[in-house]
Amino acid sequence: MPQDPIVVVGGGLAAAKAAESLRAEGYDGDLVVVSSEPHHPYERPPLSKDYLRGEAGRDALFPLSPEWYADHHVDLRTATRAAGIDVAEHHLTLVDGSVLPYSRLLLATGSTPRTLAVPGTDLQGVHHLRTIEHADLLAATLETSSREGAGRLAVVGDGWIGMEVAASARTLGLDVTVVGRGVHPLGRVLGPLLGELYGKVHAEHGVHLHRDADVLAITGREGRVTGLAMADGTQVEADVVLVGVGVAPDVGFAEAAGIALRDARLGGGLAVDPTLQTSAPDVWAAGDVASVPSPRYGRPLRVEHWATALETGPHAARAMLGSREPYDRLPYFFSDQFDVGMEYLGFVEDPATTEVVVSGSLEDHELVAFWVTDGRVQAGMAVNTWEQTGRIEEVVRADGPVDREALEAFSA
Repeated sequence: MPQDPIVVVGGGLAAAKAAESLRAEGYDGDLVVVSSEPHHPYERPPLSKDYLRGEAGRDALFPLSPEWYADHHVDLRTATRAAGIDVAEHHLTLVDGSVLPYSRLLLATGSTPRTLAVPGTDLQGVHHLRTIEHADLLAATLETSSREGAGRLAVVGDGWIGMEVAASARTLGLDVTVVGRGVHPLGRVLGPLLGELYGKVHAEHGVHLHRDADVLAITGREGRVTGLAMADGTQVEADVVLVGVGVAPDVGFAEAAGIALRDARLGGGLAVDPTLQTSAPDVWAAGDVASVPSPRYGRPLRVEHWATALETGPHAARAMLGSREPYDRLPYFFSDQFDVGMEYLGFVEDPATTEVVVSGSLEDHELVAFWVTDGRVQAGMAVNTWEQTGRIEEVVRADGPVDREALEAFSA
């Protein structure tokens, strides 16, 4: 009797790499990929950078071509949304009411943008950025603003998406204001010292930074956005508003099926074991949605970045085929803003209070920074200094006590 298929739910990089790995590892049974988006699975980092600026075409977004899925006998179902899981019967229910049986199931459902709980979010010209369609619409709106309007963008949120879009829009010639709740841009991730490096970079390129600020409302006239009303009484004028206040893991139907979640204080998401298996039999999770135990940090981590999708998708695929190898990758992410590129490796619980040791020059934007707690390096970040991640990983994985002189001389 034929075995039920392996089913992968997701339209991002984790889903693509899982499908690719299943075939590469020799699985020749039925394989179904279910994506709610109308495209075959793609990766998202270019959406806020070169794709948004028109410097890269759509082909750059896709790790695998449509032909790959056909050539490898993958049943790719786009524009198809999963609605529920029967973990006992091993059935996935789709929104059209059809039922898809599975032998093993991978949830790579990703995240959804958080909304801003203020009046005016329904005005024309207010955007989020998560999908190709979001990026296409935002790019078109920015172009129209430059050509027909005042060419003003207001970004609500000073995290990675907000700051990358701000850099892209400023590069395109728009007048850009970033409204952040923190004193320092990116402060929640990098802390004050490195967050302020990005604050200065953006200011040097003409971005207006509205710090330690709260938005009371998105204002508009005749159904179209005109700016932001701030809690301090000021008005930020804008033709276009991007809301970039974070994302939430898409766990809805998995939670309804009784699959265990991680405590929100630990980042939320689906709780998985070291092989990325969830609490449900024959169900794994990968990418943004997975909260994975970290041997290095002694706690679960849920990381919303490209490298996590790149690595957890294949890891889950191997686990579905019988591997018991624990996942032990350090969190990694990168960002490009103006002439500043960075790579970050590791995890810091509280960047605001963690000691930072710098090797190199903050002023010249060429350095390696280390976050140190209790004599041990928790994370390292290379700024405009390349091919350092291998060396940084050795330092992050090493037991203390740390040699501060060696850290200060790291990039010499």
